[in-house]
Parts: sequence; C-alpha cells; structure tokens
Amino acid sequence: MHMDQPPPCEVKVIDSASLFRLEERAYDLSLNSRLDLAWVRANAAPDGTHYLWPALWNSLSHRSDVPRQLRCELLMTLHAGDRVVGWLDVLPDDFAPLPRVTSREEGMKVRQLLDRAPSVREWLLREGGGPGQL
Repeated sequence: MHMDQPPPCEVKVIDSASLFRLEERAYDLSLNSRLDLAWVRANAAPDGTHYLWPALWNSLSHRSDVPRQLRCELLMTLHAGDRVVGWLDVLPDDFAPLPRVTSREEGMKVRQLLDRAPSVREWLLREGGGPGQL
C-alpha cells in the first residue's frame, strides 16, 4: 500500500482472536488509537464479528521507527450483542491480509451500524461504568 494514496476502500471483517492480536500490536507499538486491551478482552464477544473501516493514514512524526498506520473505525460486537465504535491504528502489513466483507450490501450495513452505534465512551456512560474504565 503506497502511503501517498487515500486509505484503502475496503472494509475488513475480523474475529475476536484477530481483534485481540491487533489491539496487542497497537499497544506494543504505543500507537495512538487503540482501546484498553483488558477492556477489549473483557467485553468483546468471544465469537463476535468485528469490522475495520479505514479512515485515514496516521504517522508518529516523533517516532521514525514506527511505520505509518491506517487509523480505522472499529465496530466491535460485545458479549450481549451490543455494538460499539472505537478507533484502532493498524499497520498496513497487518491490515492487508485480513478478510474483506463479502459484498457491497454487507459493507453498506457496516457503514450504517458505524453511524448508529455508540462510541465506547458513550456506551460506558450509558452502562454506568464511566469513561475511567478505559
């Protein structure tokens, strides 16, 4: 993926094991946009389907050792079936091999869910957990 181009126009579908791996990688590299790994492990549906929608390229200008990342909207499915939206920075080499959604209709459904789902912070406030849990 050439970095001068816009972000890829493809939505990726991931399982929970892949989500945990991507969140761990973002944590290990100290990438800017990621959720608390313990919170993700405690709240993501173990057999859930999650989606990554690339929004923009991000780079850490103060850390030349870290390549540019795709900042993705993350649609995460929780234990009770709720869906929440967060952000996750993903390296292009980790993003490229992930499976794509299978149809335009599925991609449009994901976009609608992203537009309607509460953010993680909104969900925590609604559930009474407060934003301090992240």
